[in-house]
Amino acid sequence: MKSRKPEDRRVIGWREWLALPAFGVKAIKAKVDTGARTSSLHAFDLEEFRAGSRDMVRFGIHPEQRSSKRERIVEAEVHEWRNVRPSTGEAELRPVILTPIEMFGESWQIELTLTRRDAMGFRMLLGRQAVRGQCVVDPGRSYLNGRRSKKTGRLVQRKSSSE
Repeated sequence: MKSRKPEDRRVIGWREWLALPAFGVKAIKAKVDTGARTSSLHAFDLEEFRAGSRDMVRFGIHPEQRSSKRERIVEAEVHEWRNVRPSTGEAELRPVILTPIEMFGESWQIELTLTRRDAMGFRMLLGRQAVRGQCVVDPGRSYLNGRRSKKTGRLVQRKSSSE
C-alpha cells in the first residue's frame, strides 16, 4: 500500500487490535512502539526448513495475551535474518518475514521479526516502519481500530472513526 497524504492518515492509539490474515489470526492485541524500528511477534518452537529454493520458518503463535489456550502453527518465507537489539540490550539474530496486517478494513504488508515474547505484556509489537506513511499515533488513546469480540474472536470495528 502506498503512503498516504498526512491529512488522510488514520489515527491509532498506543495499543490496537489488528488482524494477521495470512496466519488466520482475526484479532491480536499489539503495542504500538514508535521507538522500535521493526515490528515483532511472539513465536515459539521456531523451526527452519527449506521448501524448494526458499528458506522457510515454521512456528507457533498464541494470539491471546497472557494465554496459551489458542495456538496456531504457521509457516512463512524468511525475508532475511537481522540482528535486533531489544530493550534488554543484547543483540539477537532473528528471522524477518513479510506479512500483511489489517486495520480499519485495509491491508498492507509489514516486516515482522519472530522472537519469544513470553515475558512481555503484548504478543505483538507494531514498530514505526509498519505505521510510517499509514497512521499517526496518538499516545493518549487506545483501540481506535475496534476491539476483539469475546464470542467470535473477530475484530469488531468502531461505529464512528471520529471517536
